[in-house]
Amino acid sequence: MEQIYIDYVYKLFEFLHSHPELGMEEHETSAFLAAELEDCGFQVIRNVGGKTGVIGILDSGRPGKTVALRADMDALPYVIDGENVARHTCGHDSHSAMVMTAARMLAERGIPCGRLKIIFQPAEETLAGSKSIIDSGLADDVDEMMGLHIRPKEELGFGQASPAVYHGASSRADIIVRGRSAHGARPQQGINAVEAAVAIVNAVNMIRVDPRVSHSVKVTRFFGGGKAVNIIPDKAEISFDMRAQSNQVMAELKEKLRSCAALAAGANGAEAEIHISEGVPAAEFDGGMVEDLRLVIGEVLGNENVMPPIVSPGGEDFHFYIQKLPHCKTAFLGLGSDAAPGLHHQDMCFNHKAMEYGAEILAGAVRKRLEG
Repeated sequence: MEQIYIDYVYKLFEFLHSHPELGMEEHETSAFLAAELEDCGFQVIRNVGGKTGVIGILDSGRPGKTVALRADMDALPYVIDGENVARHTCGHDSHSAMVMTAARMLAERGIPCGRLKIIFQPAEETLAGSKSIIDSGLADDVDEMMGLHIRPKEELGFGQASPAVYHGASSRADIIVRGRSAHGARPQQGINAVEAAVAIVNAVNMIRVDPRVSHSVKVTRFFGGGKAVNIIPDKAEISFDMRAQSNQVMAELKEKLRSCAALAAGANGAEAEIHISEGVPAAEFDGGMVEDLRLVIGEVLGNENVMPPIVSPGGEDFHFYIQKLPHCKTAFLGLGSDAAPGLHHQDMCFNHKAMEYGAEILAGAVRKRLEG
């Protein structure tokens, strides 16, 4: 990659890293990136979805598909030394810097046909950002979309990359168990909501789905009873975290959890008010796009540094694009950067040189898809 683009990606990163903003509050970030897109000759749409999203459009003037690059922009909230602060500890500043650099490279070198869309998306961390882009209708014409994420050190080393990160589906269930209060000396007159909640936990722990697909359901919150120990509690609240590496298994987990909770509560004479979130879907990628990413990674980093697809139990709202826009093919680059001590750690850091590789890989992948 030419020195002008190397200098550019660092310039972008320095600004973005020093201006961390929370989801749907990325006002300086989005204004900065919109101005950069305009300087590179993109038609720019601001305030996408009525929020802080930005879309840049580069039209070759020749027939062809529409390929999009997507980067998330938001930072994470922390309380440090008693102060509420935002920090970029998931690498979204680097993602935006790499995508913007790839956009500039493609604009200045020219795209062979079709159109390129650059999507700077807000609020990935709250899982609301991709939906705001989708709901705007401005991604309806996208035929193919690529995203990326720097990876923690234990997954990929610096100088390595993977052509696919298979994030899992994740969801949560919140259950309010309602019983009937009574004196502790007369338990037969009440319905013990805590006991019913325990029965629900035990029932959920017995759920069985395909063991070949990684999955988990575990209780993560449990509240019940009051200050007095001689009162039969009439209310308990429990929450479950659910994860699965396929959307089919996640749907099955949700159905079985709902059934287990209702039946276990009913068996104890209680009622269960069950709320299961939509969550985020598991990754579903296009084989041709993954293969092209693999080839470009080999060209940039050498074939010995092309790593196998990564399976991650973490969630990513990028995968709403394929779920809500089923005509849109997707792929997702995992970029080795020696990120440590871990993503979302308040002191997360990574090897910044990885951004040079990421920008070059993205630009090459877009060109290959438009030429294909």
